[in-house]
Amino acid sequence: MRTLDDLIADGVAGRRVLVRADLNVPLAQDADGSLSITDDGRIRASLPTLEALLGAGARVVVCAHLGRPKGAPEPRYSLSPVAVRLEELLGRPVSFASDTVGESARSVVDGLENCDLALLENLRFEPGETSKDDAERGAFADQLASLADAYVGDGFGAVHRKHASVYDVPQRLPHVAGRLVAAETEVLRRLTQDPERPYVVVLGGAKVSDKLGVIANLLGFVDRLVIGGGMAYTFLAAQGHEVGTSLLEADQLDTVRGVLESAAAQGVEIVLPVDIVAATAFAADAEHAVVAADAIPADRMGLDVGPASRELFAERLRDARTVFWNGPMGVFEMPAFAAGTRALAEALTRVDGLTVVGGGDSAAAVRLLGFEEKAFGHISTGGGASLEFLEGKQLPGLVALDS
Repeated sequence: MRTLDDLIADGVAGRRVLVRADLNVPLAQDADGSLSITDDGRIRASLPTLEALLGAGARVVVCAHLGRPKGAPEPRYSLSPVAVRLEELLGRPVSFASDTVGESARSVVDGLENCDLALLENLRFEPGETSKDDAERGAFADQLASLADAYVGDGFGAVHRKHASVYDVPQRLPHVAGRLVAAETEVLRRLTQDPERPYVVVLGGAKVSDKLGVIANLLGFVDRLVIGGGMAYTFLAAQGHEVGTSLLEADQLDTVRGVLESAAAQGVEIVLPVDIVAATAFAADAEHAVVAADAIPADRMGLDVGPASRELFAERLRDARTVFWNGPMGVFEMPAFAAGTRALAEALTRVDGLTVVGGGDSAAAVRLLGFEEKAFGHISTGGGASLEFLEGKQLPGLVALDS
């Protein structure tokens, strides 16, 4: 896979370089109705690639998506707030095109001088971006590719999608991996190729079904699997415990029993919560209490792991040399149920080895809870992409860059 350094060495001064970035940041509506960014982590992660290109004299054209619009413009998904924040972070003007491949985009790109940067409107406002029809997707890719002389794939959070800007455009232009994609793939390869041991994977979040591929691919390769979050209740139920009104995927119980049996046969330790913070309702102010994990009352739901579980999880991380974490331990957005996720993050900061926070809610949690990013070895920008990488899947965006 060619990298950004290769492209810059070839010379980019005066060339139009299309950068597929991941700027899919969370937005909140202010009192006046305007939208503001609540976590700019993904924008900041794009800066090394953009600054390197600008420093080399390129005319940089950035494209990205935000949210899940249905192939047509929706004001709430406009990238205009991102353009404002990107301008602040770069400390230089950012030209914003009000469309993606239309008149505004062409006018903005044509007006770029060396060391200038433009941001196109949301890629997903165009139906061709996400189309499953190769011809429709290819037609949009042709339009997008016509705006540039070279392509840099740097949106790691989207490389698992076979979308026009991710998969088709790099087949139409000279292409390289940006700083972020190169760093992400290097770290994830370290997790799948001879990691230092003990190797511990921590999985949380809502659904077991979202993580079964990772578990299946890593079982027998990892030394220890720590399970928390909503998915823990399906594991507890598979062991025969009552879980009250907690989140439960009943259709996955047999599969989870198989996972437990396979782990035991392969000598992989599975660590489950021993106590739970159980609440009367899914609400920030709900009445709650700590109960044993095998004695959750019928009228209560687990919303976090309890204090004994936090200590257990920290203890099982203490000797680790490699850790991958994806998924919170509880409903961290609610202060009453954030202690488990906070305790896990703190334990990771003390690991003497490589720690990888696998994007998505885990990355959001460490920032929301006030942790410095440098306290962890690597914080991925792509939760879904990192999980699929660890499942052993071929990611379309990486396949395209490697061709």
